[in-house]
Amino acid sequence: MLKPYLFLSAAILIMFACTPATRGIAQETPQFPASTNPVKPTAASQEKAKALYVRDCALCHGDNGNGKTDIATGMGVKLIDWTDPKSLAMKSDQELFSAIHKGKGDKMPSEEGRAKVDEIWNLVTYIRNLSKNQPAAPPAPEPAATPVAEPAAPPAAEPAAPPAAAEPQPATPPAAQPTN
Repeated sequence: MLKPYLFLSAAILIMFACTPATRGIAQETPQFPASTNPVKPTAASQEKAKALYVRDCALCHGDNGNGKTDIATGMGVKLIDWTDPKSLAMKSDQELFSAIHKGKGDKMPSEEGRAKVDEIWNLVTYIRNLSKNQPAAPPAPEPAATPVAEPAAPPAAEPAAPPAAAEPQPATPPAAQPTN
C-alpha cells in the first residue's frame, strides 16, 4: 500500500524538478537608454571588448569589421562594412546593443548570458571605432590635364636641288667706244 504513494510522490517531485524555475515568475528585461551608450570606455575595457569581438564576432564580421568573410558569404548574408563610417551613421548605439544582446534570427547568436551588459556596451564602442582605425582613403585622382597641343611643325621641306648649271651665254662683245 505504501508503494503507490511513494511512486506518486516520486513522480510529482520529478515533474517539479524538470520544470523551469522561472515558470510563473515574471522575468525582468533590463532597460537601456534609448540611443546612447552609458558606458565610458577605458583602455582596459576596450581590450576586453576586442577579445570579445575576436572570440565571438570576427569569424563572420572579419578581423577588421568589413564583413567580407567566407562564412558570411557561405551563409548568404551581406554584412555591414563597419570600416565605413557611413554604414553605422544611421544606427543608434541602442540598435547595435540590441542586435548583439538578443542576436538576429538564426544566423547571429545572442550574447545574452555570455557577456555582461557593460561588456556589450563596450563592444558597441569597439565596433564604432573600427571605422576610425582604418587608413584614410586615398584622395580621388585629379583629372589628367589635357595636354596642350603644340603647333604642328611645318612639313619638312625637300632639300633644295643644287642650282642648275647655267648654260653658257654667248659673250657679247664690249660695245665700241666712240673716239673723239
